[in-house]
Amino acid sequence: MNIYSMTIHDLEDYFLKMGEKKFKAIQVYDWLYKKRVHSFDEMSNIKKIVIDKLKEDFKINKPFILHVQKGKGVYKYLFELFDGQKVEAVVMKHDYGNSLCVSTEVGCNMGCAFCESGRLKKQRDLEVYEMVCQILQIEEDLKLKISRVVLMGIGEPFDNYDNVMKFIDIINSDYGLAIGSRHITVSTCGIVPKIREFTKEKRQVNLAISLHAPDDEIRNRIMKINKVYPIKDVMDAVRDYIKVTNRKVTFEYIMLKDVNDSDECALKLSHLLKGMLAYVNLIPYNETSHIEFKKTDKDKIMHFYDILKKNKINVTVRKEFGGEVSAACGQLRSNYEEGK
Repeated sequence: MNIYSMTIHDLEDYFLKMGEKKFKAIQVYDWLYKKRVHSFDEMSNIKKIVIDKLKEDFKINKPFILHVQKGKGVYKYLFELFDGQKVEAVVMKHDYGNSLCVSTEVGCNMGCAFCESGRLKKQRDLEVYEMVCQILQIEEDLKLKISRVVLMGIGEPFDNYDNVMKFIDIINSDYGLAIGSRHITVSTCGIVPKIREFTKEKRQVNLAISLHAPDDEIRNRIMKINKVYPIKDVMDAVRDYIKVTNRKVTFEYIMLKDVNDSDECALKLSHLLKGMLAYVNLIPYNETSHIEFKKTDKDKIMHFYDILKKNKINVTVRKEFGGEVSAACGQLRSNYEEGK
């Protein structure tokens, strides 16, 4: 196993089973996440017999940064994993800090019609360390601190649920990357049983729902998952989540020209979300050469926004990033895989 897949509690149990004091887990975490060493031999306050055991039981290497695209306030990273698979991560610089969009799978099986990530089907889940190291590698490369993490890259986070929860534990731990719970957002396209499981955990982590349509007719056309978990089931699960956690939920809504951007759609969305502890994030679509959907005009996005506002729906329009890079999620990876 890679050492970066171990939570602090995993390491405490590991050392206790060795007959060592569990505080050694904190020492190891300090070397990994505070001092950022690259080998076990650099852990100078840990005795050699323990170092030798760590070397025997764990790997400490990280995935390789294959390519970086830079734009205004944005960096898009392509990582090559140890089996040759590739995933992306995107850094967005804001006034309030540096946000990182992390991938959770190699490919995606959700098959959303507008999404570049799903064109190349899921190969496998990412291991915990492969998610953690996206942050570590980028912080080292850019010499900056990631203050917010969103799990909205390649893959459906709730389709890799257990690994994603361990990843959150590691980056949230004060001994690890110490990224606050409320600065971590998990996005799902609507896997209802996992929303309910997530609700029971009562984490302070933010939940975002990739909705993208106000009714089943449109959502069935653009999101296959809706045929398994229709909007009513998703909304029932979200209402229960809000009731249990008292936390606001984000509804992501990609604006697709002549698909989901009409006045009627705005009114239906207003009715669907009326009275909920929630807000809508309107997202300008990133067009790609592989998919036929087009971006809604800016004026029409703002008109849609105004209708929601008039109907007392909390709404924002996401700032556009990535005009100078392969902006769509999964686009850089697919270009590499297809030799473009």
